[in-house]
Amino acid sequence: MARNYKTIRAYHLAYDFVLDIYERTKNFPADEKHNITSQIRRASVSIPLNIAEGSAKASKKEFVHFLNTAYASAKEVEVLLSLCLDLGYFSKIDYDYLSECLDKLNAKLFLFVRNVEEGIGHRKYQFFKSFEGKRRKYDK
Repeated sequence: MARNYKTIRAYHLAYDFVLDIYERTKNFPADEKHNITSQIRRASVSIPLNIAEGSAKASKKEFVHFLNTAYASAKEVEVLLSLCLDLGYFSKIDYDYLSECLDKLNAKLFLFVRNVEEGIGHRKYQFFKSFEGKRRKYDK
């Protein structure tokens, strides 16, 4: 049951986010090349890659697994953004912009995962149900 990842809005948000991350990390300190620079880039790239890879899986259960991995990578990036701000690698303006982009991406991904999970129908796979009451302005 292959899906076309190019029709998934969260994929496009994730892809654009990666481009923003690469642009804003290209001038990070050279001694961070193999640490924070590499980590934030790899975690960011992991988001659209997992959406695309999951879309090719045969079952909805497998698809949800990859979407959850993408969501987890987005949470990793969230922490890395804060570290970059606190270490002075991002300006407050860049941090705010990237955080807002990531919030929009997470909201779309959250809703998308929830919708795919509902198609599975088994309670075991409804991880995001516990967050239902914590919607943000992007859920609308």
